[in-house]
Amino acid sequence: MAAARRRVSVGLGLAGAACALLGVCLLLVGPLIIKEQVVKNVRIDPSSISFSMWKDIPVPFYLSVYFFEVLNPKEVLQGAKPMLNQRGPYVYREFRYKTNITFHDNDTVSFLEYRKLFFQPDLSNGSEEEYIVVPNILMMGAAVMMENLPNFVKLLLSGALAGLKQEAFMNRTVGEIMWGYEDPLIDTINMLIPGLIPFKGKFGLFIEFNNSNSGLFTVNTGMKNISRVHIVDSWNGLKKVNYWRSSECNMINGTAGEMWPPFMSPTSLEFYSPDACRSMTLVYEQSGKFKGVPTYRFVAPKTLFANGTDYPPNEGFCPCMQSGIQNVSTCRQNAPMFISHPHFYNADPALVNAVEGLHPSKDQHALFLDVHPMTGIPMNCSIRLQLNLYIKQVSGIIQTGKIKPVVLPVLWFAESGSIEGSVLKQFYTNLVLIPSLLDYLQYIFLGLSVPLIISAAVLMATSQVKLADEKCSLFWSSNKKNSDSNKANQAASAKKLPPVKGMVLQEARL
Repeated sequence: MAAARRRVSVGLGLAGAACALLGVCLLLVGPLIIKEQVVKNVRIDPSSISFSMWKDIPVPFYLSVYFFEVLNPKEVLQGAKPMLNQRGPYVYREFRYKTNITFHDNDTVSFLEYRKLFFQPDLSNGSEEEYIVVPNILMMGAAVMMENLPNFVKLLLSGALAGLKQEAFMNRTVGEIMWGYEDPLIDTINMLIPGLIPFKGKFGLFIEFNNSNSGLFTVNTGMKNISRVHIVDSWNGLKKVNYWRSSECNMINGTAGEMWPPFMSPTSLEFYSPDACRSMTLVYEQSGKFKGVPTYRFVAPKTLFANGTDYPPNEGFCPCMQSGIQNVSTCRQNAPMFISHPHFYNADPALVNAVEGLHPSKDQHALFLDVHPMTGIPMNCSIRLQLNLYIKQVSGIIQTGKIKPVVLPVLWFAESGSIEGSVLKQFYTNLVLIPSLLDYLQYIFLGLSVPLIISAAVLMATSQVKLADEKCSLFWSSNKKNSDSNKANQAASAKKLPPVKGMVLQEARL
């Protein structure tokens, strides 16, 4: 019985030692295996898992547009506070794909990314044929741009505007405002002040957004240095832009906004946005999970659109007004345009109070990115921005009436998307589940080794005790037999009885 126990304890001990060895090996080698798999699958290489996701983004992106209808345009012309009513959303399915993909010898790749938008009536609250009263962006923008020109030029333009029946506010359809409308004012402005607006034909806020690209990006592939993957090397051949007043503000930092280098830390991320004409930095807010995938959430800091007074590094984006809006006139043909968070979220309360109808909310108006930190791939995102027009009374242009200076919201939009379906399943299996299994196995083996080794030690100890007990039993049993035999002989001798067999043998020998 003791021998069997010893054999079992030896077997358990060997199994425990093997588990401990495997656990230690996985503890040392596992992270290297996981890192190798991640590196192999996230770099920009036709053989990597993420390459097809990068080339033809399978994530269903949606562009949701909300317009601010001006309810009291006549009163605004007399100096009243604008009253706004949010209309929408008008939702568009967005398809993104890359063309002109060219790999270079210096570990970079160039590409053009195109966007195609298709209206989704079933997801929208309204149609593209609906009419909305909004500021006449061309006319009011041109008026502010011409404020410092000689009075006779402004009077000339004002007469032309009257002849063209142009007014400070216009009533046009959603489709016209989005995708363009023909306006004789464009030809008039080009004739009177050549170069003031560098376009001809139709004018629309999103006319250059559909069926167009966002410029030629050249980014690092990560083949030689994975920490540089997706980092922008140049945009349209530029290492920095020239829109702003400081070198820091003109820098092209971070990625193109699609993916980031793997093994992220919970600090911040950067990307260059051609739509905003600048690089943006988002900061870490919290950790979470998206459909089982661990994520870091990054959000815009309050300083993103702060003015130079509240945040000195933003001085290069000035001339500034209140905090919370950024002047983008230098990259929008000098039109008095500003970008901000929707409903002036995180902005100076004076901007919200200057109009009626705004209700800033973090849940509805803050932008966010949920990124899988191990791979740097976004799982869920919503980039929300608002377009604003600065309007005011301009002397010499009677169409501007007595409008008080105000940054007037025109519209805000959200570009949202999340990984789902077969793409999510493939991503989860290859880049989350398998690495997690390798990670857990090391602890499982180490955890198993402890009870196995303890069990082996206990069995070995109990087998030793059992063996000792058996020896003691044999010893005491033998002594008892000898003692009983001696007592019997003594009793026989006292009674002069024949000796027991042992005594007979002794006498026989004698």
